[in-house]
Amino acid sequence: MRRQRRASQSGTMAKKAKTGSAGGPGGGQRQLRVRVKTARKRSVSSARWLERQLNDPYVAAAKSEGMRSRAAYKLKEIDDKYRLLKPGMRVVDLGAAPGGWSQIAAEKVRALAPDGGQVIGIDYLDVDPLPGVTLLKLDFTDEGAEDRLKSLLRGGQADLVLSDMAAPTVGHTRTDHLRIMGLAETAAHFAVDVLAPGGAFLCKVFQGGTERELLDLLKQSFSVVRHVKPPASRAESAELYVLATGFKGRCVVANDDED
Repeated sequence: MRRQRRASQSGTMAKKAKTGSAGGPGGGQRQLRVRVKTARKRSVSSARWLERQLNDPYVAAAKSEGMRSRAAYKLKEIDDKYRLLKPGMRVVDLGAAPGGWSQIAAEKVRALAPDGGQVIGIDYLDVDPLPGVTLLKLDFTDEGAEDRLKSLLRGGQADLVLSDMAAPTVGHTRTDHLRIMGLAETAAHFAVDVLAPGGAFLCKVFQGGTERELLDLLKQSFSVVRHVKPPASRAESAELYVLATGFKGRCVVANDDED
């Protein structure tokens, strides 16, 4: 009887150990939290970063599933909800390093298929080759970069422009916000210039308000403009994404000086 009781108790404990919160990477399994002590050569901030990485289910999922980065799941979650990526589409990935978004895009548009889509990634950082992705080592803000991208696109147009670009931070909130918004506006102008009718634009911004100039441009050029924050984007992060869908074509602004 004791053996049977112990076996029953062991089975119950095993079932409890397997249960956990559902949904997202690591769902259905209890995550054992790893704590990192501050070593002599490790600062408190670096210890916190390491502890966060070790306990991040998206980091673990990226390693086990062969994803370039945890950021890949941000695009995947947004696409799961809004169905942006479809077979045969032409996609431009601005700020592609280390390649997580391009990796997801290439799979979704079937870039390796004979009649599949096209994915072009650009970054001033090195990106290891990705199957089905054309990679440019070039700063998107450099003169001539946009023309180079257009020359590579089939028909000179894209169906989706992605931007996960982020300027190096300096620790000053207002300055960092202005820098990333500057990149977002540059990316938006490129999208308006290169997108085919019906296309879409997805871009990283910061919480604290998307600048009116950017929103005005997007609302004039797209049918729907919304802000999204996928589950993979850390809750404590000020990171946010603006998603514009249903591109209507370039808007021609009339000149008040003309008769």
